[in-house]
Amino acid sequence: MAGAIAQLAALGVIGPGVFAILMTLLGLGVGLLPVIGIGLVFLVALVYALFALSWLENARIDGLYRFGLPPRRPRRSPKPGFGGFLHTIWLQFIDPGMWRAVANGAIATILGWVVLSLVGVTASGVALAFSPLYAGQADAVRLGSTWIDVSTAWAVPVGIVVSLVAVATIVGLAFLHGVLARAIMIPSREALLAEQARQSQAQRAGAVRAADVERTRIERDLHDGVQPRLVSVGMTLGLAQQKIDSDPAAAKELIAEAHTSTKAAITELRQLARGIHTSVLDDRGLDAALSALAARSPVPVTLDVRITERCAPTAEAAAYFVIAEALTNAAKHSRATEARVLVRQRDGGILWARVEDNGIGGARVIPGGGLDGISNRALGACGTFTVDSPVGGPTTVEVSLPCAS
Repeated sequence: MAGAIAQLAALGVIGPGVFAILMTLLGLGVGLLPVIGIGLVFLVALVYALFALSWLENARIDGLYRFGLPPRRPRRSPKPGFGGFLHTIWLQFIDPGMWRAVANGAIATILGWVVLSLVGVTASGVALAFSPLYAGQADAVRLGSTWIDVSTAWAVPVGIVVSLVAVATIVGLAFLHGVLARAIMIPSREALLAEQARQSQAQRAGAVRAADVERTRIERDLHDGVQPRLVSVGMTLGLAQQKIDSDPAAAKELIAEAHTSTKAAITELRQLARGIHTSVLDDRGLDAALSALAARSPVPVTLDVRITERCAPTAEAAAYFVIAEALTNAAKHSRATEARVLVRQRDGGILWARVEDNGIGGARVIPGGGLDGISNRALGACGTFTVDSPVGGPTTVEVSLPCAS
């Protein structure tokens, strides 16, 4: 209760300034929107400020009352480019969870302002209760907007009553704050079910897209790699068959060439199979699988894995393939000379991984591309994915996956 009162008092001081800034951004955005779209910058800043406020309010309420609220996460659009950025802003703007948190912050600010006023009334009541001690030094004590004559006989009881009522009201406001926070911040059962249905639909869609991307990759690898090599082996053996009687030495060379190509095709097939399923991951866990992956990477990799216990196979497989795809992108597109992989088990049963490279950056999520496959695989495992790749680098890919998925 004391923590709630202290936070309300702090919000009574800070809150008005915060909401004044939000209203200023809104006014500038709407007022300057016709001026070559300058107002759009302020409106985008307003959306980010609202999200920041909702994130802080969500963390404050969860830390104060332990409701078990999930951390606020920004909405992200699957669309690429500037259109995807605008879609992301719109999705964030219509996020009901953000607006619930902002509304709760506004109500808490009003309650905090009242609490501050009541603190002043309490102080005046205490001064009035002790008025006989300084009755000769002062003729009256101010109680709110009223001056009370300290020489009267009822000054002491009035001061005691006023102080007790003010303190009781402050406690009641703190209790009301908790009730309102629970009602506002915790969504209704219908809203919760709707959100779960939305997440399940998004996860299914992500899993389907991940499967499509993976199938396309396998088809491309077979078509561009193993298939031409096997065709070449067949043609070489055909030539050897034609020359085996007339030119045995040339036929022998052709057979040796076909044998070499066959071994190369087998190697490619093994690498392709390893990309589909990694037996080391099942047998020895994520740490060993990533060590083997780092050893095969054409880009030097610094591996830092700190895992205390094994996660569910789905989570480990998703983390492995996300890291593998990120390292593949670094080798193919980023011109990186080194990469770093960090893997941790965080509180709450979360498997977190980050891949950094010192390449040229500029990576974007393109439908059917490598980052799109990473995003879909993380989503299909009930996780989250972020990429930070400014032009000029570096590129950072992060994924968080529930260990129990």
